[in-house]
Amino acid sequence: MKSCQISHAHDLHDQLTLHSKSNRRESTLTVYRGQGMITEEFEKLKQGGFVSMNSFLLTSANRAIAVQFAQQSMNQDPNIPTIHNNLGRIYNAMGDYTKALTYYEKTLEFQLKTLDSNHPSVTTTYNNIGAVYNAMGDSSKALTYFEKTLEVDVKTLGPNHPSVATTYKNIGAVYNAMGDYSEALTYFEKTLEVDLKALGPNHPSVATTYKNIGAVYNDVGDYSKALTHYEKALELDLKALGPTHPFVALTYAGIGAVYNAMGDYSKALTHYEKNLELRLKILGPDHSLVAATYKCIGLVYHDMGEYSKALTYYEKSLELGLKTLGPNHPLVATTYYCIGLIHNDMGDYSKALTYYEKTLELDLKTLGPHHPSVATTYSGIGGVYYAMGDPSKALTFFQRAFEVAEKCLPSSHPDIDKYRRIICKINDKLITHF
Repeated sequence: MKSCQISHAHDLHDQLTLHSKSNRRESTLTVYRGQGMITEEFEKLKQGGFVSMNSFLLTSANRAIAVQFAQQSMNQDPNIPTIHNNLGRIYNAMGDYTKALTYYEKTLEFQLKTLDSNHPSVTTTYNNIGAVYNAMGDSSKALTYFEKTLEVDVKTLGPNHPSVATTYKNIGAVYNAMGDYSEALTYFEKTLEVDLKALGPNHPSVATTYKNIGAVYNDVGDYSKALTHYEKALELDLKALGPTHPFVALTYAGIGAVYNAMGDYSKALTHYEKNLELRLKILGPDHSLVAATYKCIGLVYHDMGEYSKALTYYEKSLELGLKTLGPNHPLVATTYYCIGLIHNDMGDYSKALTYYEKTLELDLKTLGPHHPSVATTYSGIGGVYYAMGDPSKALTFFQRAFEVAEKCLPSSHPDIDKYRRIICKINDKLITHF
């Protein structure tokens, strides 16, 4: 389902993409370096460290060229599975899930030939593959790989290891995406239990789990419990990390999402603006997370009926998303959808269709035909045709939405029943008309 909600289940992605940019100059040039390296070097670079290079290093303003050079380096580099893994991570961050999956599967194939099946590197790859399937909306395969990770982690590390808690969190995130909120809460509470035992009550991971639990309560409409958990997370984040940490910004966004769902738009805007202020300070103005915040602020104005302001923020989000993520990223597709939705609400159905069709093209390209977002987009297009007085075309797209939802969502998911009821309503209208 498309929305501007903050996805706290992807904290790890945020951790991997948050880099300090407090010394950013007014004008910067981003370049990419294609280089094969082992994981330890890759981690060291992410943390701001230095590594020595004993081979030619290509520097290019074109990310694709850098990736191509890294691929070519595999022909000479003995650390082929590590390079496959790192390329998988790059493509995953780019939103190119098909290529990410290809490289992770190559990594796993090599590991299973050369390492014990219980080796930590194997479980890491299981986890990575599960995360990609989750992003692609294939919940069944995501759960399969996360459960493999969990089985090995419990066996080799014991039931109270932080890695076990992380896997519980990932499984909870899949159930939350499926709309199975009871199971999601069960796994997030298991995460919390292990985190408290292994790390203590003041660890940032505990705060992350409070946020995940808060997000589930927000999804089920229990806003009081949602706020309680987010406020626990905020208190802990401020204590453990300080007031200018990226995780504090994320918590402000979560609180903003709850207030927006409650219809308290003033408080929602206050918290999203705190989030924006922190992200601009930490990450600089040209970061994809800043684009995400613009989109969330746009959603609040949209819900308030202030369409002009909402459109301004959606367009800011789109411009920055295209600049930082490229034209084929799922975040860009979500922003196209938001812009289409606002044009629909404003009665400009031609523009609404244009943006929904852009969304659909990008969804099919990046997520495949059986993702919940594809169903949502078909539904949006159907809604436009219905509003235009063309129930026959509307029915076609709602039927497509229903077919996709049946394939990728559990039978109890509310969207399935919603599409079924809409189809019945349109059929009744067509029968009455004729």
